[in-house]
Amino acid sequence: MAGRRPIRDEATLLTASDEIWRGLSESDWMEAFRSHPRIGESRAERATGGHSAAWSAQEQSGVASGEDAMKAALADGNREYEKRFGHIFIVCATGKSAAEILSILRRRLQNDAQTELCEAAEQQRQITQIRLKRWIAG
Repeated sequence: MAGRRPIRDEATLLTASDEIWRGLSESDWMEAFRSHPRIGESRAERATGGHSAAWSAQEQSGVASGEDAMKAALADGNREYEKRFGHIFIVCATGKSAAEILSILRRRLQNDAQTELCEAAEQQRQITQIRLKRWIAG
């Protein structure tokens, strides 16, 4: 992103972000995934800055307000997902309830590994777009 400066407006920033994200390797995507906490948890595998942690908690607010049984089902789903795919379940959780996220997780457990990697990468792209917009808004 730094190499593309100056970036004149939000649309240019978001387009550049998408182009760069889509041009990264699978190992780069996996590195990005490690900076997210599991759905229903507050800490990522790899430490992140204050804004990222706060935004993640806000994005997952639908899970935090869920029932204990739903949280347990999500935790079980997270473990199954990680065992199957080797990385955490990434979903753009903004505006989604715990039940919606659990449904998405269960659907995606049916994916093959390559399809799921692409889906997780797309979810990460959406999260990045939301966070860039928040960053611009201050």
